[in-house]
Amino acid sequence: MNQFDEREEWYEFNQETIEALLEDGSQADAVYTIEHHLASSDFDILEKAAVDAFKAGFEVSDAEELMLDDGGTIFCFDAIVERKLDQDALNNDSDTLLKIADKHNVHYDGWGTYFMPREGEHELND
Repeated sequence: MNQFDEREEWYEFNQETIEALLEDGSQADAVYTIEHHLASSDFDILEKAAVDAFKAGFEVSDAEELMLDDGGTIFCFDAIVERKLDQDALNNDSDTLLKIADKHNVHYDGWGTYFMPREGEHELND
């Protein structure tokens, strides 16, 4: 099974993440920096995936090398896009990146963003 076949699970993840952000008080109409995560144990293959992500309209971060608990090494990068918390747009982004991940045999590991407090509210650290 390829990763694209699991897209319905990612759609559910997208919906749950959006709902959790909004329930926690993040701004509904803000533009968020969405960071999609891709990884591979092969730097050269990951680099080709990064080029395709860039061609698809994503900003691409520099690859990072991480040590795994078992002593292995993995390389990863973020495919970054500015988006409102719109499920259709996030589903489309997920589809695009899942296809790129399958094409290059790299791992798509979902996305994250930062909490954006509503006007007049402050984060707990303030």
